[in-house]
Order: sequence, then structure tokens, then C-alpha cells
Amino acid sequence: MKRVLIPLLIGCLLILLGYVMSQPNRLAFWNSMEVTVTAYNSTRAQTDGNPRRAAWNNRLKPGMKAIAVSRDLLKLGLDNHTKVWIEGFDGPYLVKDKMNRRYRRRIDVYFGQDVSAAREFGRRKARIYWR
Repeated sequence: MKRVLIPLLIGCLLILLGYVMSQPNRLAFWNSMEVTVTAYNSTRAQTDGNPRRAAWNNRLKPGMKAIAVSRDLLKLGLDNHTKVWIEGFDGPYLVKDKMNRRYRRRIDVYFGQDVSAAREFGRRKARIYWR
């Protein structure tokens, strides 16, 4: 019985540890900070040149969970394709774009071409988590 029980308990602990490490929380080793969160769209008026092409040459498609980060956050590890969890939002967002140099401690959530939804979103503060 012990030969079965001990490996079973160890397996359960490893599965639990894997889950804890995959979710942003205080038990795992996550970076976090409070930032200003705004919204942006793929329109010619809001971009330089091609509205579907981001700063790292990533393609933006409406519906994808993407964000742009201010350039001061790049030094903290929020670079291309980093997974970021935003408090109050579901699922991870991928860093796909970077913002103008004038912004600090700020992220833009990508809203595709839905300008009215982006305007309704407005500006808010939120805590973000990343590794």
C-alpha cells in the first residue's frame, strides 16, 4: 500500500506545484507592478504606416489578446511575446507592440478595429503580473 500511496502523493504535489507556478499569485515567483491601462486600435490614425503591423513586425489581428507596453517596461522584462496577466482581465495577454517613448508605466490593450469599445474602456489603473 505504501508503494502506491507515496508516489501518488508526490505526483499530486508536483501537479499542484505546476498549477501554482503557472498562475500569477504571491506563492509563485512573479513580477508585478501597478500601471495605467488604456486601449488602442488598428486604424491608420493611431499607427505609423501599416495599421496591422506592430513595432516588432508582429501581425495584429482583431480578437487577439495583445498589448503594447511603454518602453520603460522593456527593461523590466516585458519584451516581445512576454505573457502578461492583467488584474481584472481573463487569461494572459502577449506583448506584441511597444509605445511611444513619452509614456511611462503604461500598457495599451489591443481592441482591434472597435474604436467605440476602446473609447468606452477609457483609462484605468491595474496590477500586471509577468515572469
